[in-house]
Amino acid sequence: MRDLRLLPKAHLHVHLESTVRPRTVREWGGPPEPEGPFADFREFADQRARVRALLRTPERFRRVALEFCQDEAAQGTRYAEVTFTAASHGERVGALEMPLEAVLDGLAEGRRYGIECRVLLDHSRRRPVERLWRTLKLANRYDEVIGVGLAGDESHPLAPFAEALDAARDTGLRLVHHAGEAAGPASVREALEVGHAERLGHGIRVLDDPALVDEVRERGVPLEVCPTSNVLLGLVPTFAEHPLPRLRAAGLVVTVNTDGETALADEYARLREVFGFTDADLAGLAVAGAEASFAPLAVKERIKAGVTAWLSRP
Repeated sequence: MRDLRLLPKAHLHVHLESTVRPRTVREWGGPPEPEGPFADFREFADQRARVRALLRTPERFRRVALEFCQDEAAQGTRYAEVTFTAASHGERVGALEMPLEAVLDGLAEGRRYGIECRVLLDHSRRRPVERLWRTLKLANRYDEVIGVGLAGDESHPLAPFAEALDAARDTGLRLVHHAGEAAGPASVREALEVGHAERLGHGIRVLDDPALVDEVRERGVPLEVCPTSNVLLGLVPTFAEHPLPRLRAAGLVVTVNTDGETALADEYARLREVFGFTDADLAGLAVAGAEASFAPLAVKERIKAGVTAWLSRP
């Protein structure tokens, strides 16, 4: 079997704050990484909040970004669109621009590992609309930031953010929202209609509505599927029960991602082991990730050429 770490990949759904190395967290005096699935989303969010609280200085933000690049490159990631909650960090540390600028410095230095990164800024649905406006100002200030999205508890509607999301679209920012993960098809429809979503973060609950499956397929909206994360958060009982194969069978555009909860090559390996995906299947998923990305055409073509070369190896 071909080495999945050598398969060139694009990583489209990964939260920077979830990728902090356990030994880095321990060095900073943070909590140990939990073993096994989280009891619920609240436990997951609280654990991540304790890690985020450790990020207080430019040096720490920059280090996390640089280590992210090193770790991703070792997994075969050649391009990543990493999600970062910049405005929340900036408000917490009392310097709105500092966390994002430090992260961008770390990502720029990380290019030496052979990976190119762009940033998506997220905003919790539970937080004030005013913070989303600040997020948009940050996003429009830095060329490396390509888009924004709503994340967090999907039971909170997107409607209060409609004006800001319209403004984001009008300024050319790309829009990607979490939807159809914990909540059902209604959250997907809202992400598409109110949020102008170009991709869906997770989106696995689209299968609950056959008419919505048809619409998402016809519109060609890619899904950022994160199987291991869905299991860890208790949204899917086991990896073997994950709907990823059914999403593909329905003709939807499926990309493979981690949410920051595992390593990308390991996620591909689980698809091979659990579902019997062939190397051709896995190569197809890697190509889908490149095509669904917001990367420049030259980057997409370079990844796809690398996938073809990987598949041609004996």
